[in-house]
Amino acid sequence: MDAVIEARGLVKAYDGKRAVDEISFEVWPGECFGLLGPNGAGKTSTVKMIYGFSPVTAGELVVLGRDVRSRAREIKRRIGVVPQENNLDLDLTVTENLLVYASFFDMAAASARVRVEELLDFFGLAEKTTARVDDLSGGMKRRLTIARALINSPEILLLDEPTTGLDPQARHLIWQRLRRLKEQGVTLLLTTHYMDEAAQLCDRLVIMDLGRILEEGSPTELVKKHIRDGVLVLGGGADFLDEILEVGGEETRERLLIGDTLFLYPEDGAVLLDKLRPLNTRFSQVMLRGATLEDVFLKLTGRGLDE
Repeated sequence: MDAVIEARGLVKAYDGKRAVDEISFEVWPGECFGLLGPNGAGKTSTVKMIYGFSPVTAGELVVLGRDVRSRAREIKRRIGVVPQENNLDLDLTVTENLLVYASFFDMAAASARVRVEELLDFFGLAEKTTARVDDLSGGMKRRLTIARALINSPEILLLDEPTTGLDPQARHLIWQRLRRLKEQGVTLLLTTHYMDEAAQLCDRLVIMDLGRILEEGSPTELVKKHIRDGVLVLGGGADFLDEILEVGGEETRERLLIGDTLFLYPEDGAVLLDKLRPLNTRFSQVMLRGATLEDVFLKLTGRGLDE
């Protein structure tokens, strides 16, 4: 089985400054692969190179067995792209937006109408066929944008921050549809700065920051690799750091201080929490919780995904 996307030493530079700095990764057929990182990490620049919108500065990038430098037109006919911002035609109805897009792929009118009906039903928009785009909710607009990207039955669907700005219910509805697409054999590549989105959808992901890949693996693998037994969060811990280290001993060896909040990564969170109980009244927050991808990113970079 060959990878459907292969990047080797991929570079994207703007005015000499590298937005993507020699990254390498592979995406396999039928998986959901994620690019997780904060704004400015190089995620969108990477996606734009994959679908041929932005030229590759250096390195190799092969999509569906074709070099993006020389065969971008062929690649575009076999992939779907959901941009970060909805760019639907406000002057057209829901159905017209899809039919016009279908014409770009030279689809026969009858086939296009069948495909449009399938997609509107799949995304729960069948009752909005004649509605104008401005009359749709934010979640509906996003679903319509994804439906449009699927009009040509693509082998790969590229999603750039697919749920940014949506309420929790709308996000979960889109996640459900994306899971169903993967079950149907569509390969998904998504960029996101939402840790829960990456954990919910991705089979594998890379964590990016400042144009580079910091880590790669499944969400579960990455959490297990970097966080041993949950995270103990102590608000105001910076003010009593010496006492915490003395009382906690070896269990405080792995730690991160951000502002006045101390993050501890102990071998046994319950044991450390019990040791520090005499100090609890001094902290503005005491919380022992399970680890997430956000914690992995914090530990790797010393800052949060939203910074």
